[in-house]
Amino acid sequence: MSAPAVEAGRTEETAGPTRLSVTPLLRRLHFYAGVLVGPFLVIAAASGMLFALAPQIDDVLYGDVLAVSSVEGTPRPLADQVAAAQAAVPDGTVTGVLVAGDPDATTRVVLAVPGLPEEYSKTVYVNPYTAQSQGQLTTWFGSTPATTWLDNLHSNLNLGVPGTLYSELAASWLWVLSLVGLVLWIVRKRTARRRALLVPEKGAKGVRRTRSWHASIGTWALLGALFLSATGLTWSTYAGENFTAALTALDAKAPVLDTALPGATGGTSGSGEHSEHGGGQEGTAPVDAAAFDRVLGTARGAGLDGPLELTVPAASGTAWTAAQTDNTWPIRLDKVAVDAEGSTVTARSDWADRPFLAKLSSLGIQAHMGVLFGVANQAVLFLLAGAILTMIVLGYRMWWQRRPTRADRRAPLGAPPKRGTWQRLPLWFVVPAPLVLIAIGWAIPLLGLSLVAFLILDGVIGLVRARAGRTEAG
Repeated sequence: MSAPAVEAGRTEETAGPTRLSVTPLLRRLHFYAGVLVGPFLVIAAASGMLFALAPQIDDVLYGDVLAVSSVEGTPRPLADQVAAAQAAVPDGTVTGVLVAGDPDATTRVVLAVPGLPEEYSKTVYVNPYTAQSQGQLTTWFGSTPATTWLDNLHSNLNLGVPGTLYSELAASWLWVLSLVGLVLWIVRKRTARRRALLVPEKGAKGVRRTRSWHASIGTWALLGALFLSATGLTWSTYAGENFTAALTALDAKAPVLDTALPGATGGTSGSGEHSEHGGGQEGTAPVDAAAFDRVLGTARGAGLDGPLELTVPAASGTAWTAAQTDNTWPIRLDKVAVDAEGSTVTARSDWADRPFLAKLSSLGIQAHMGVLFGVANQAVLFLLAGAILTMIVLGYRMWWQRRPTRADRRAPLGAPPKRGTWQRLPLWFVVPAPLVLIAIGWAIPLLGLSLVAFLILDGVIGLVRARAGRTEAG
């Protein structure tokens, strides 16, 4: 549960200092982590809620270029459509074409344009039935400007690399707050029926009612919060690197398509996942537009149906890439390397051949982005983000309701659980705890660093207050 502690300020739990229990430590951790990380989770949840609606936002803003007004006849050859795009952007070099699987969608011709950053391209949207341009946008890995802005807002606050720390910090703590909150709620309701964990307490008032709603919503949203945390961390800056290293060590990464042509020298060995979205390739030599039709025909003949992205070779001696881009379940993500001159498939990489962990990682990311199950996926993400926001608001409301109001007991962050809870930890917890913390800190560095920083700061504050207390007593 992702907000200030459910049990914030419970002074009655401080009685009986000799009783060994993990609960007081968890309560103090949940309280402070919720107060400090709550704002990051608010931003992540709110921006994620907006990003879940990105397809609908695109339809509103760019519907006139993304879709054709009417479906008439059969699509014109890709050569004609590519020629229309080249005419619309004379200084651009075609690097790829996305052939839509939907009959009322436009064909997207991607061009590298001088002056654009490497990962940005100019995309021309061509009516496949008339071979006329309906408009053009500057895209990032194939995403429209609106989707790009929402994506960057969610992942880095549109601040670039420094901003990525916020999202990784939020994802790092979300699972901790969720699990700790569940434990605290179960401990509090250990003598009640199971139904009491899922349904708010009837007749409760004040902070008791707020806590009941906070915890019940958190219990319902637990699996979703854990999923968002885990999948978000897989492509974060630091934890993501460790995840990738683990996949490499386990030989569980997706195989790379070999694009080297037989007998050629100096060829490349394919590309990664993000290449499917058409990043700019400034400096690519002009290509015969008719080659797109040959590559498309070869890919269709190899069994690649649905939406298909054709990518121009980035260097001499390498093959074209034809990749399925259907991320909606059941997904179609097979790839083939095509020799355009001989219209032959030189290599292929099928979804079915990917290792289990590679499949699981890819599916998790698509579900996190609201793509895997279409509108249903978007709706679940929207509701989950709303639940997280509601929990955070209720958490801060609890803090406000339980704040000391007497003049001699005011506290800027409310009354936290008593310090020194580590002295009440049982031996079974103390012995393995350091090893567990080291392992978590290595796997999720920002979580480890922020936790150590909190412990040091909390310890220093405790020493200062203890010294001040002794001075006053003297």
